[in-house]
Amino acid sequence: MSSTPPPPDLPEAPEPPRRTGLPSGPALWLSGGAFLIALAALVVAIAGSGDSSEPEVTAGATTAGPNATWSVRPGTLPDDPAEPDPVVTDGASTGSASPAPSGQVDCPPASVTAFDAPSLEEALAQAGPGDSIRLADGTYTGRFTAKTPGLAENPVFLCGGPGAVVDGGGTDGGYALHLDGASYWRLVGFTVRNGQKGVMADRVRGTVIQGLTVERIGDEAIHLRNFSSDNMVRDNTIRTTGLRKEKFGEGVYIGSAESNWCTVSQCKPDASDRNAVVGNRISDTTAEAVDIKEGTTGGRITGNSFDGSKLDGSHNDSWVDVKGNGWLIQGNTGRHSPEDGFQTHEILKGWGSGNTFKGNTAQVDGPGWGFHLTSDGNEVACDNKVTGAAKGLANAACTP
Repeated sequence: MSSTPPPPDLPEAPEPPRRTGLPSGPALWLSGGAFLIALAALVVAIAGSGDSSEPEVTAGATTAGPNATWSVRPGTLPDDPAEPDPVVTDGASTGSASPAPSGQVDCPPASVTAFDAPSLEEALAQAGPGDSIRLADGTYTGRFTAKTPGLAENPVFLCGGPGAVVDGGGTDGGYALHLDGASYWRLVGFTVRNGQKGVMADRVRGTVIQGLTVERIGDEAIHLRNFSSDNMVRDNTIRTTGLRKEKFGEGVYIGSAESNWCTVSQCKPDASDRNAVVGNRISDTTAEAVDIKEGTTGGRITGNSFDGSKLDGSHNDSWVDVKGNGWLIQGNTGRHSPEDGFQTHEILKGWGSGNTFKGNTAQVDGPGWGFHLTSDGNEVACDNKVTGAAKGLANAACTP
C-alpha cells in the first residue's frame, strides 16, 4: 500500500540575532507559536505543489442510451473547445470501457507501400495490428476489402494523399473500400470514387475515417452499419452521390433501415451506436447529407457543413434526418434545402426521440422549417439560427 511521501526538507530557519530587551514569558510564547504556525503552512504549501493537474469533468448523457458515458475534454477537436468525446464500451461482460478515437490522426511511417491494385490487395490481406500501409499517388482500380482487425492500442493505418485514388470501377455495383469486421483501422487522406458505395463498414468498432475525399458515388458515400459502433468520421470532403439512384445518395449513413434488419443485422435493430460525424464538408448529395437510422443511439453530428442544392426533394428534403435516439446535433452549418433544414421521424414506436439540436446555423432557402420534428421527445435550443425558412425556426417551442 502506498503512503503519502514526506514533505521535502526545508532549510533550517536561522537563529534570530540576540538582542537585549526581547519579551519574555507569555509574550515570547505567543511569538514562537506564530512562527511555528507560519512554518507549518509553508510545509503544506510545498507538499501540495507537486500535483497541479486539473480534474477531468464528467457528465452523464441521459439521452445517449444506457451504455454511453461522456467526458468533457477541452480542446479535443479544432474550433470546438468543449466537444465531448464518447467512451467506447466494448460490450464485454466486465463492462470495461476505453476512450473512443478523438482528435486528428497522424499516420506513422509506412511499414509497406502500395503502388498498384495488386500490391494494395496484398497489403490489405496481410495487414495486422500496428501495420501502416501507404498508398503512393496513382489510381487503384478495383473493389478492396480489409478483414483483419487492429487493436485499440495498436490500430492499422491506411494512408495516402489526395492523389492516391481508390476507384471502384463503376457506380452500378460493389463497394470501393469495405471494412468487413476490420475494427481499429485508420483511413486517412486519400480519395475514393466510382463505387456503388464509397466506404462501407460492417461490424467495425473504434475506427477513424479522416480526411478522405469521397466522390462520384452511385448510392451513399460512407456507411457504418451492422453494429458498427464507437467510430469517428471526421474532416472528410463528400460530394456527388446518388449517381445510380438519387433516393439512396446519402453522404454519411449510420445504421440500417428497419426494412433491412433481417438482411443486415439478423432481424435485430442495427445498433450502430455512439458514432461521431465531425467536421465534414458534404455537398451535391441527392439524399440527406447525414441519415441516422432507427435502432441507433447516442452519437453526435457536430461542426459539419451541408449544401443541399442537389437534394432530389421527394423523401430527401433535409440535410439531416434523425430516426435514432439520443443524438446530439450541434454547431453544424447548412444552406439550400427543398423543404426543411433538420428533421426527426418515428419510423418505429419508441425511436426518433431524445435528440438535441443546438448551436446550428440553417440558411434553408426553402418552404419549410429550420427544424421539423415529427416525433416526440426532442429538443431544439433557442440558440439555433435560421434564415430563409418560410415557416420559421421550428414546429415546436425552442428551449432556452
